[in-house]
Amino acid sequence: MKIETLAIKSTQMTDSNAGAVASPIYLSTTYERETDGSYAHGYIYSRNDNPNRQLLEKSIALLENGQVGFAFASGMAATTALFQAFKSGDHIITPDDAYFATNVLIEEVFGGWGLSLTKVDMTDLTAIKQAIRPNTRLIWIESPSNPQLKISDIQAISELAHGVGALCAVDNTWATPIIQRPLDLGADIVMHSTTKYFGGHGDVLGGALVVKEDVYLASKLRNIQKLTGAVPSPFECWLVARGIKTLALRVKAQTANAKALADYLNQHPQIEAVHYPGLPSHPQYAIAQKQMSDTGAMLSVQIKGDAQNAMNITGKLALFTTATSLGGVESLIEHRKSIEGPTSLTPDNLLRVSVGLENIEDLIADWEQALES
Repeated sequence: MKIETLAIKSTQMTDSNAGAVASPIYLSTTYERETDGSYAHGYIYSRNDNPNRQLLEKSIALLENGQVGFAFASGMAATTALFQAFKSGDHIITPDDAYFATNVLIEEVFGGWGLSLTKVDMTDLTAIKQAIRPNTRLIWIESPSNPQLKISDIQAISELAHGVGALCAVDNTWATPIIQRPLDLGADIVMHSTTKYFGGHGDVLGGALVVKEDVYLASKLRNIQKLTGAVPSPFECWLVARGIKTLALRVKAQTANAKALADYLNQHPQIEAVHYPGLPSHPQYAIAQKQMSDTGAMLSVQIKGDAQNAMNITGKLALFTTATSLGGVESLIEHRKSIEGPTSLTPDNLLRVSVGLENIEDLIADWEQALES
């Protein structure tokens, strides 16, 4: 099945009780045992598993062309579970331009457990090679990166990781499987903040991991998920699964809007730079064309001037809500450096833009008045 069909069919649940077309929500925390101690339906306790979470996990795994999926209460909970699969003394290589909390998590939480990291420019294969140590166990990729939309060569980096016995994980939140499937490019693990495009409506928090093969790592992650309990509720799983049904349509429409907006902003005299992999001027444009079927609905812009100039623009825009997060049907904008802090490598004048489903003529007109007022 094509991915649009798969998104619908993988989120349909057979309801033997009433024949409901829409999936029911199983809010029960516990499940009945037989007199011999067995569980006739395979469910024991909702922290371990439940029908809504099982459906969601299978759907995301199918969309990413992996064997096993794991749903979590947030994207950070999913990331945490993966890092917990490693041991004291292990080394991880991460991007220097990435969701800021990922590196903070390793430094401030897992650093105390003896997990170390090296941050590198993931567009530079030589820098990655130089960062590899004998104890390197994971190379973490974020492509496109947050917030500068750098593109990493997933296939080449996966080969580097496997050459030294390490795993390669990709945060695929910004691309989604509609646009990019890292496991098909050689990666071992995919992470998603399902809060973003999968949920798609800004009303549910969630995360997921997908592994290529159901081997030792999958078994370890399953145990971590069950024992630590950072899992979504049945209702949250139901909301994300419902969002998946329209994922392909939303991402394609939002991407079309983002392309048009990027083209407009790229020629505006008040804009210093537009970071968008769909622009031929993007430094990794060729890699994006090779590994992505499209270029996504996220972009970032650098406003001429300082941080205050950039922040002033957010106050002038009427159709772009100033808020953290991304991937929803509404357009959002945010000054990232003020969120990430003074140690961030994000330029002071950069605004991150999540393009929604509003009419593109309205969105461009909004930017036009904001930049000229």
